[in-house]
Amino acid sequence: MKRSLLLLCFCTTLTFISCAQTEDRKWNIGLHGGLTQYEGDLGNDFYQTNEGAFWFGGVSVSRYIGDHLDLSLLGTRGTVGSNHIDPITNEPFKDDVSTLTLNARFHILAPTAVVRPYLFVGWGIMSFDKNLTTNKSHIDYAAPSFGAGINLRLSPFVMFNLQEMFIYSTGDSRDGKIGGGNDAYVFHTAGLTFNFGNKKDADKDGVADHADRCPNTPFGVAVDKHGCPIDRDHDGTPDYLDSCPDLAGPAALHGCPDRDHDGIADKDDRCPDIAGPVALKGCPDTDGDGIPDIDDRCPTQPGSAALKGCPDSDHDGVADIDDKCPNTKPGYKVDSTGCPLDDDNDGIVNEEDRCPEQAGPASLKGCPDTDGDGVPDIDDRCPTVPGTIANHGCPEMNKTDIIRITQIASKIFFETNSDKLKLSSLVQLDELATILQRYEAANLTIEGYTDNVGTDERNMTLSQKRADAVKRYLIGKNIAESRLTATGYGKANPIADNKTVIGRAKNRRVELKTSY
Repeated sequence: MKRSLLLLCFCTTLTFISCAQTEDRKWNIGLHGGLTQYEGDLGNDFYQTNEGAFWFGGVSVSRYIGDHLDLSLLGTRGTVGSNHIDPITNEPFKDDVSTLTLNARFHILAPTAVVRPYLFVGWGIMSFDKNLTTNKSHIDYAAPSFGAGINLRLSPFVMFNLQEMFIYSTGDSRDGKIGGGNDAYVFHTAGLTFNFGNKKDADKDGVADHADRCPNTPFGVAVDKHGCPIDRDHDGTPDYLDSCPDLAGPAALHGCPDRDHDGIADKDDRCPDIAGPVALKGCPDTDGDGIPDIDDRCPTQPGSAALKGCPDSDHDGVADIDDKCPNTKPGYKVDSTGCPLDDDNDGIVNEEDRCPEQAGPASLKGCPDTDGDGVPDIDDRCPTVPGTIANHGCPEMNKTDIIRITQIASKIFFETNSDKLKLSSLVQLDELATILQRYEAANLTIEGYTDNVGTDERNMTLSQKRADAVKRYLIGKNIAESRLTATGYGKANPIADNKTVIGRAKNRRVELKTSY
């Protein structure tokens, strides 16, 4: 039984990939399959699910005679038998058989019905493969064959067929036992049948010309039973030309309605109840800014698309309707309310604030002054110690220290014709480093000079090396290199007469200058 169900599903699937044709096709070819059961001297297996049932396959050819009558020639090949014991072989009766029957089928319903039950009666022959009796003939006759069936129309071209065919045999010996009546068989049949034949249908709409009221229908257009294009909304525009087949409308709009009469079909009209131009898909634009009122936040004031149709007087990117600061200066960045940004909330907008991320007074352009010396921290070399503006926020050096730096400069000596510092100079430079450490923001300029003895090039090189020697020593005493500048000037700027020994000694010197 499971196999029969699988066959049935397979056959049904095939139908849905078949091409549609019409009922006018008078020839039909069928492919069938199913099970046979036996009734005879060994017993009755008809409709007994626990008794013998055997497979068979078959082919049929039918010819339409009238609306309720056709002739069908059915040929089968399969097996008949029984689970009951054959008295000759002492085994269950089983034999292969071919049948050919000609049946007249009487259809209860007209050809237009989707489901058509029928009755049939006919005559045929049965050819068995082996002889189980004293009868040497392999042929028995079906006299009669009869039964009933049903055709289910899956398309005008394909029918699904179920049939029960009973064959009452003229023989009584195929089961190996004689007596008690002739052998009989039932064929439980399922199959697909296909309609063929030629008909006149000039426009190929599936309705024969003799019944077609619209014989020139374009190919592929759905038609009614009279062969005319379907017009569901009855507006005079057939569905295949009607963009709105379920709503009546004028032919000029392809059968679609237009409630506001603006020449745009409702299905394409964004404002179907208010007239508007085609360019705006049927919506009005009161302020003429190119943005339909339905999308315009300010429908009576022209504006830009970026601001949904609203104006922006100060051009800060925030619509006037949302702008709490409508007169913002050009180029100023604003927040969502249209007001200039003030990240540190000190009352000074970022574009005017030197320190936009640190709060400060307006007098210092928004910058803080930690030590309160009037120099903003951003410019203050000594931000935590009060100082003067002239010294960039650093305090004045003690006069004593200034005098001492000058004295130290006069006591820095080098080996003759060398940039090597004399030992006596190191003590002076240590004191200089101590003074500089007290004034961390002060810079020191080191200027080296020579007398006029020797070439200019040699004197320039020597003066530079001596200035660099002082610089290196101070760096070694943890004075930041960035605070120190060393420059050699050679024999330039003499402070004494180079013609005398004493004058030349004074000109060979180092000068120290502090600054901020």
